[in-house]
Amino acid sequence: MRARVFIGLGANLGDAAATLRAALDALAAQPELIGVRGSSLYRTPAWGREDQPDFINAVATCTTTLAPAALLARLLDIERGFGRERSADARWGPRTLDLDLLLYGDASITLPELTVPHPYLHARAFVLVPLLELEPDAVIPGVGSAAAALARVDRGGIEALR
Repeated sequence: MRARVFIGLGANLGDAAATLRAALDALAAQPELIGVRGSSLYRTPAWGREDQPDFINAVATCTTTLAPAALLARLLDIERGFGRERSADARWGPRTLDLDLLLYGDASITLPELTVPHPYLHARAFVLVPLLELEPDAVIPGVGSAAAALARVDRGGIEALR
């Protein structure tokens, strides 16, 4: 079985734009991720904890033969390869790389380690903007149109990188 997935990418430590480009290459190098395409890169104000550098964000899409939990494990492996150390104490803090599974086909998934669609997807313009760049008709299961969700949130401070 193949599923079309959307993956959020973010970083705000070091050369974050270069990290996201390299992370897109790392995703494309995975044999079970087929046809990886990335959105533009966007500079966005920090969210959650605002006492940190701006983030660079993007979204990637592809199809995969991996089950959701296996895909999450692969994303976490890639993060670790970029120096990411996850900690409950550092939630929403600075990071070398963050890879979030946003959508897995039209599935709604609740596992101890994974919730899809991403629980904050509908409230984060910094993810909705690049998602809609890749898929203008995107639908968030249980929420509805991603474009309608974007219309309800503040887009302030999000700028495409040239």
